[in-house]
Amino acid sequence: MNNDQRKDICAFCGSDEFEERRVDYLYSHDGNYLLVPNTPMEVCRVCGMIYYDAAVLKEIERRFFAIQEKLELPDHYIQMPTAAFA
Repeated sequence: MNNDQRKDICAFCGSDEFEERRVDYLYSHDGNYLLVPNTPMEVCRVCGMIYYDAAVLKEIERRFFAIQEKLELPDHYIQMPTAAFA
């Protein structure tokens, strides 16, 4: 994200110190998931609050539904174990 796109100050702590990072983002809807590696985000250097650009989240959502409706193919499929918290 460039400086024009992100918040000038953190909505949680008021800091103006941000660091750009890339993370694995897990989108979920109705029990279906899309893992999006290398997703850009910014994190407040003071409190750790995370910010995603709205355009990035909209594109992830668009791709999720396109894949669910078989209009697009994912890069690949993975298997993921699940375990209930007891």
